[in-house]
Amino acid sequence: MAQVGLEHLTKIFQGPDSASIRAVDDLCLVVEHKELLVLVGPSGCGKTTTLRLIAGLEEPSAGTVSINGQVANHLPPKARDVAMVFQHHALYPHMSVYENIAFGLKLRHLPRAEIDQRVKEAAQVLDLTACLDRKPDALSGGQRQRVALGRAIVRRPGVFLLDEPLSNLDAQTRLQMRAELSRLHTRLGSTMIYVTHDQIEALTLGHRVAVMKDGVIQQIGVPMDVYERPANLFVAGFIGSPPMNFLEGTASGHGDTLVFQAQIAAAVAPQYPLTLKLDSVSAHRLRDYVGKPIILGLRPEHVTCATPPLGPPKEDTLVAVVELIQPVGSETYLHLAVPGCSLIARVPATGPFNVGQRVPLALNASQARFFDPASGTAIA
Repeated sequence: MAQVGLEHLTKIFQGPDSASIRAVDDLCLVVEHKELLVLVGPSGCGKTTTLRLIAGLEEPSAGTVSINGQVANHLPPKARDVAMVFQHHALYPHMSVYENIAFGLKLRHLPRAEIDQRVKEAAQVLDLTACLDRKPDALSGGQRQRVALGRAIVRRPGVFLLDEPLSNLDAQTRLQMRAELSRLHTRLGSTMIYVTHDQIEALTLGHRVAVMKDGVIQQIGVPMDVYERPANLFVAGFIGSPPMNFLEGTASGHGDTLVFQAQIAAAVAPQYPLTLKLDSVSAHRLRDYVGKPIILGLRPEHVTCATPPLGPPKEDTLVAVVELIQPVGSETYLHLAVPGCSLIARVPATGPFNVGQRVPLALNASQARFFDPASGTAIA
């Protein structure tokens, strides 16, 4: 059993001129046994401070940290049954891989036979058996990070705390290590809390994802729920690559027949303004917002454009101009200029598009998300 509970957890640091900085603000969270939860957010949002509070490396200003139902606020780090892997693996350069992994066990005065068994078991799990006699300078970046993981694994803790362990690796090694971490979690069956600023990493690794901003958790959920149903504008813009398209405008009509029209600057007089007929579900959600400002959000994969037909467009066809083409392998991101606004579309790499080209555009209204511009929260 390894459950972590955070109840109204707050950490306040004293900044310059005695100003108070709330690194973590009234955070409530339960990480279940065997769960891999990812804390994701921009730099400085309080992710690492949260880990350090759980590990006992920082003392909370308010609130409680519970491990397996026991309040751990006053327990020293070594009594909390947690192991932390830092961003910088900080291996002892004069020690072999075996000695680095075994070092913490020797400090605990475990029998030599048990230390040897644990180190070899961890090395087998992490594919380090052939490297046990090497020094850190003879290892690749990925191998060094595996050694750092090995030091945590041999302790057999109830909870693993991983603080951006892959951020110093190159892109290819990060991809490989991400898969290895996922497999490792399955094999160990331990509770893991993983911190990252990389939202792709969060979506691919986590059983659940907690998005943080300014010390506050904005949304917690399974990855696809967070991606498809963001709780507010921050989550919608932070999660997803490329980010969600946002259009300011208003809804008009009545009943289940509503149309969204994008806000157009006074200096712009488009022949065909951006309008979108809303489906009945969206219309029902917006019944109290008719005539009021709203923000429409749409993922790039729900913006469809095709090769332009011969002749002028039909009167009801939305036309965009291709401003930038970003090929990323199997797909391409098109940056499009629409009268009064801009959009990003995700299209197949085989599409014959050119900069300056005019293309017909279709927006999938059933996938649109709407937000209150005053509060930033999603309109349910």
